Amino acid sequence: MNTLHQTQCTFQQAILTRRLPDGLLADSTGTAAARFEIYAEAYRARLLTALRDNYPVLRAVLGDEDFDALGLAYIAAHPSRHPSIRWFGDALHAFATSDPARLPHPALGDLIRMEWALRHAFDADDATPWSLDELASTPPEGWHLLRFALHPSACLLDVEWAVEAVWHQLTADPDASVEPPEEDPHTLLIWRQGLDTRFRSLDAVASQFIYALADGATFGEACEQVSPLMPEEEIAQRVTTMLAQFIADEVLIRT
Repeated sequence: MNTLHQTQCTFQQAILTRRLPDGLLADSTGTAAARFEIYAEAYRARLLTALRDNYPVLRAVLGDEDFDALGLAYIAAHPSRHPSIRWFGDALHAFATSDPARLPHPALGDLIRMEWALRHAFDADDATPWSLDELASTPPEGWHLLRFALHPSACLLDVEWAVEAVWHQLTADPDASVEPPEEDPHTLLIWRQGLDTRFRSLDAVASQFIYALADGATFGEACEQVSPLMPEEEIAQRVTTMLAQFIADEVLIRT
C-alpha cells in the first residue's frame, strides 16, 4: 500500500508540474509518455473549464485569450485541493489582485468577488426564512427584542466599484461593449430566493442595519445603530420598511 500511495503521489506531482520522472512509466519515451501528456493537458483544460463556468462575466470582460492566460497562471499557482471541482477558483480574487498587472482594471477584483458569491449562493444550504405573516403576528411591543440571522446563501460584500451594471450588461450579452465602472464604495447583498440568485446594492443606512442584524443585534439595537443616519421623523418608517423588505426577499431566518 505504501508503494501504491507513493506512486500515486509521484504521478500527481508529475501531472501538476508536467515533468515525467524516470521510471514512473514503463515506456517513458513512446506511447505511454504521449498519453501522459494528453492526461496532463486534460487536467488543466478541465480546471480551466471550471473557472470559465464560475467566472463568466470576468471572462467576457477579459476576452478568451487573457482570461485563459490568467486561469492557467492560477492553476499553476493553486492546484485543485478540493474533492469537488465546484470549489475550484475560491482563491482567484487573492491571486488576481496580488499583482496589479494581472487585471486591466481594479474594479475587476470586486467583480471576481461578486461572481464567486453568486456561485456560493446558488448551492448554499437551505433554511426556512422568516415570513411577513410571522412578523405581523408578533405583538408590536415585542419587535424590539426580535433577533435574526442571514440565510446561509446570503453574504454582504463591501465593494469599491459599481460593478453591478457591468454584470447586468455582460450577462445579457457577453459581446457587449461596456464602460469601466465608476468608483462607488457601497455594500452589495447577495443571496438566493427560491432557486434564483439575487443581489441588491445597499445604501449606508440599509448596510449598517443588515450588518447589525447579521452580527446578532436585536431589531431595537439595530434601529439605535442606524438612527443617527436619518432625520428623527423618518426612523420608524424607514426601519420598518427595511425589515419588511429583507423578510419579503427571504434574506432573514430565525437565530
